[in-house]
Amino acid sequence: MTTNFWSRRTLLIAGGAALAAPPAFAQITDEMMTIGAANAPLHLIEFASLTCPHCAHFHVENWETLRTRYIDTGRVRFTLQEMMTAPAGVAVGMFQLARCDGASATEYMRRVSILFARQRAIFESGTMIGVRDALIAVGAEWGLTEAQVMQALMDPAGGQRVQRSAEAAAALGVDHTPSFSFNGVIDDDHAFLTRDGMVSMLDAQLARL
Repeated sequence: MTTNFWSRRTLLIAGGAALAAPPAFAQITDEMMTIGAANAPLHLIEFASLTCPHCAHFHVENWETLRTRYIDTGRVRFTLQEMMTAPAGVAVGMFQLARCDGASATEYMRRVSILFARQRAIFESGTMIGVRDALIAVGAEWGLTEAQVMQALMDPAGGQRVQRSAEAAAALGVDHTPSFSFNGVIDDDHAFLTRDGMVSMLDAQLARL
């Protein structure tokens, strides 16, 4: 079943079981958005949903430090693996808006940061029509027409793409957002969600490389 902007179906990610041996490692695909130096010693993957409040908190508190201190300096390459949390169709729609009009990976990440920062405001109306109108307004700030935004929101390929991403994550045992992998290995230490914890863990990871 295709997930589109208006679907109320919530993706349930099967998880909780230990990874089987040999362990599965996170893989990067051409559909994922990645920024940072190709030769960075550490590749960080974030499994995130634009409707997840915990993901929004992580980005509001941590993204600027992660980008300026690690990604822009060539020490970390960063990939965002798109996930769906309720309402799943809205998560897909927000990712579609971030990608709208062929956004580059850098522009996509900039838009994602804005959408996380405005997550509460986008949901403020409590209605799907209100969410749609909020996304159209955000798109207008980025120079996107209403027609462009609606085409992106209604494109069934978006739901199919995020579904593939979520299924690949579930196969790794990822059962919540945000989750992270370091050079392909999942690490579920919640300390990474705080700014100090993130800095400490990234510095430790880089020191071992």
